Amino acid sequence: MAAIAMLCGCRIDMHVQPRENPLSRNDFYADQRSERPPVEGTVARGDLREDTYFYTGKIGNNPGDYLPFPLTKEVLQRGRERYNIYCAPCHSQVGDGNGFVPSRGFARKPPSYHIPRLQKAPLGYFYDVITNGFGIMPDYASQVPPRDRWDIVAYIRALQLSQNATRADVPAGQTVPSEPPKFRGQPGSGATLPVIESETPSQTEEKK
Repeated sequence: MAAIAMLCGCRIDMHVQPRENPLSRNDFYADQRSERPPVEGTVARGDLREDTYFYTGKIGNNPGDYLPFPLTKEVLQRGRERYNIYCAPCHSQVGDGNGFVPSRGFARKPPSYHIPRLQKAPLGYFYDVITNGFGIMPDYASQVPPRDRWDIVAYIRALQLSQNATRADVPAGQTVPSEPPKFRGQPGSGATLPVIESETPSQTEEKK
């Protein structure tokens, strides 16, 4: 009797579920598709996008010119990492447009970030180009999430400052760590190593 009572308590409701297999036919609906579109107005968790500027880089129809979060060393480090992965192949690591892809015969060379037009461009402009593409440049919305796009934008602005800075831009009391190296001939390519000119004993004495 005990065994019969235990067997009666066994249920298979979880094994026989009223469900549809993916992409199966269902005659209940007019289109006979079991896969249904989300209810109108449905928002995925974490995808509400209330901050319009963060996701578009625009204030109204115009690009904004500020970061939607504080600028930190970590932001620039992340931006440099993502930039070197997604942007440097065409734009180069210094942003002058002489990347690996154009050097191998790509039809149109990207513009340098250091031309006056792009030096004056607001931050939201660069964000919008990464998101939607521009000219023959495709969009990177699927590869680069919004936060990383802003990190890249911050790093692009840092590149512009670094390539056009002068000693007058150095804060008072702060010295430049070192002089840039002087190369013998060309600074090298991906196939050749640069040759740095060594200092003569007289030059070393002068610096002392």
